[in-house]
Amino acid sequence: MAREAFFLDSPRGRRFCIASRPPGQALGTILYAPPFAEEMNKSRRMAALAARAFAARGWLVLQPDLMGCGDSEGELAEARWQDWLDDLQLAWDWLCARAGGIRVVWSLRAGSLLAADWLRASAEAPALLLWQPVSGGRQHLTQFLRLRGAADMLAEADAQASMKAVRAGLERGECVEIAGYTLSPLLARGMETSAFELPAGYISPVVLLEMGAEGRTELSPALLALRGRLEAAGVAVQGHVVPGAAFWQTQEIEAPPALVDHSLDALNGLRA
Repeated sequence: MAREAFFLDSPRGRRFCIASRPPGQALGTILYAPPFAEEMNKSRRMAALAARAFAARGWLVLQPDLMGCGDSEGELAEARWQDWLDDLQLAWDWLCARAGGIRVVWSLRAGSLLAADWLRASAEAPALLLWQPVSGGRQHLTQFLRLRGAADMLAEADAQASMKAVRAGLERGECVEIAGYTLSPLLARGMETSAFELPAGYISPVVLLEMGAEGRTELSPALLALRGRLEAAGVAVQGHVVPGAAFWQTQEIEAPPALVDHSLDALNGLRA
């Protein structure tokens, strides 16, 4: 297994990528759709460990930094949701040019929203490995905007007023700073209108993995609802609770090993 860091050229600047290559011919390809803001930083170690494990089992894995994130060029304040969708397409094209076999998109948190929006605009139908997927962009954006009031240690009424002011600024076309991240109105609008909805007649399997306490076996109500919607649409979907911490939001960096094990089991199932 080898890892390689490089840049891909795009019309809006270069995108930093890390490719994890298998020791022999690839079984298939895995594209990572990362989470948003601090959740991305908190989860970098977990994602890196998983990518190495996937590559060691024969997969070619690509982890891109989206525009304005990580080591990619561009400013987050200038990034649009469409830019991030274009970045996923750029990374997908790179993978498809280098290996055949099974196609997989792997996401964490808000990466599921990006993946679903991208899939609806493309003709692709990869298998999906979704870590703690977010099903609604509006709620996810609201949770992020609430960090403004929390950072200022505001009382509930003041926090609500702060939220209204932030949303008003975005509606006026202004960038807003939340928890050290400068959010553009176009990025916010794209996230807010996004939802995890797959194209009609989606033919590939979907695996939902949710972190939970030891011994818990039932998915949360939100993911049970998501699984139900997918099943009603005829999608082959599995959902599992994985013991371990919510590593994308813990104070200390954590990397629950059970998540890698469950993910490898899911990938092995795609080969059957």
